Amino acid sequence: MGAETGGMMAEVAETGGVQRFDQTDVTPGASAAIIAATVILLLYQGYTLSVAGVAAPWIAKSFDLTQPELARLFAWMSASAIGSLLLARMADRVGRRRIIVVSLLLTPLFSAGAALSPHPISFAVFQILIAALLGGSVSSAIVLLAEQLPVERRAQGQGFAAFASAVGGVLGYLLIPFLLKWGYSWRWLLAPSVAGAILVWPVTRMLPQETRFAQKVIAASRGQSHFYDIMHPLYRRRSLTLLACAALDTMAGTAVNGWLYFEAVSIIGLSPGSASTLVVAGMVFGMIGFPIGAWTSEHLGRVPTVAWFGGAAWLGAIAFYWGPAGATSYPLLFLLGSYCWFKVGSAVMTVGANAAATELFPADMRTTMVGWQTITGAFFSMLTQVVIAALIKPLGGLENVIRYFALLGIPSAILFGAFIDETRGLKLAVASKEALWDRLHGLHAHPSGDSRLNASGAAQPDPTR
Repeated sequence: MGAETGGMMAEVAETGGVQRFDQTDVTPGASAAIIAATVILLLYQGYTLSVAGVAAPWIAKSFDLTQPELARLFAWMSASAIGSLLLARMADRVGRRRIIVVSLLLTPLFSAGAALSPHPISFAVFQILIAALLGGSVSSAIVLLAEQLPVERRAQGQGFAAFASAVGGVLGYLLIPFLLKWGYSWRWLLAPSVAGAILVWPVTRMLPQETRFAQKVIAASRGQSHFYDIMHPLYRRRSLTLLACAALDTMAGTAVNGWLYFEAVSIIGLSPGSASTLVVAGMVFGMIGFPIGAWTSEHLGRVPTVAWFGGAAWLGAIAFYWGPAGATSYPLLFLLGSYCWFKVGSAVMTVGANAAATELFPADMRTTMVGWQTITGAFFSMLTQVVIAALIKPLGGLENVIRYFALLGIPSAILFGAFIDETRGLKLAVASKEALWDRLHGLHAHPSGDSRLNASGAAQPDPTR
């Protein structure tokens, strides 16, 4: 059984056998269970997906790979985004809970396969399957937060999820020194991922069961929604803006984060130990941005959180690469301050962006849209590395290339602020224009506050809230 949602009232209307519902009174216990299940899943996802990056030097040694061969191996592993997109689409058609449970069942098996792989190709195949499953399940989980939590707790839920993923991503860096000190192989990093099988039962218990109303909505949408519906005129502006922002942020983030350690050691001249301290300290300190992002999203709005704080975050990255760190008496302090600024702002931005992205689309497109953003990010991450390599000579060095890429985050923040609709305080059906979408597809939404639309189809706030 999933988490109980006793006390939940459903506003229901029937037309042609299709039922739409609005959950208006989720109990505190049900909300806590949903958040707890998502936190567990995101911790597991953050850790498991970080293993390949943490163990990269020892993976290369085990499989006798040169640096270019290792880079190509990791590039091929980015193909997992295609699987994540397919699973995201399946979640909109067969249910979020089912995708999450299946992913948790299969990921430990594939993690064991990766740990025992004798060849880099088999290792890459297992990593692709792992990343695809976790990508699909996590997109389902963050959409569940938007659909199941009360209006006033949606951004808080996204903050918990992002925080858990960040914590999981750090754990591998803390574990690898002990494994090496005790003489264990890097493959033991995958042991917690294999042990993730024990999470299936508690997470399944905490996830809400899909009600009969939701099951009928899913059944009705199977023949009426499509993979490409995110480009329907009703949602085209939102979709194109989010995908453009995903592309720009990925290009800037791939360049800034991927070459940060190199910049600190090879160009600024820090010792490897100091550079490692810089990275870990920035990642840990940056986590305070998640609760800040939850607060600003609920009190200032999703759009200001992304546009203002996101734009400010990229100024920190620009300071890191363009600033006078090498000419100062304390370069480590300058770099640490710039990097912490960047990581805190990025965390704030992530919460606002996730909250908005899950609220802007109807139920049969929410996870699909997250999947499209994932595959856009994967494509532009690979493209960024290719372009960086091509521009090093024309622009006079790697540092100059990274500097220009860091600037791409600013137009992303501007685009989000200019073209994304604010959803703070709106019921989910209002924010996603669900009533108008249903009418366009021959369905009929309940004529409650959730279906109030103006003449252009724009969502109207519920004056009773």
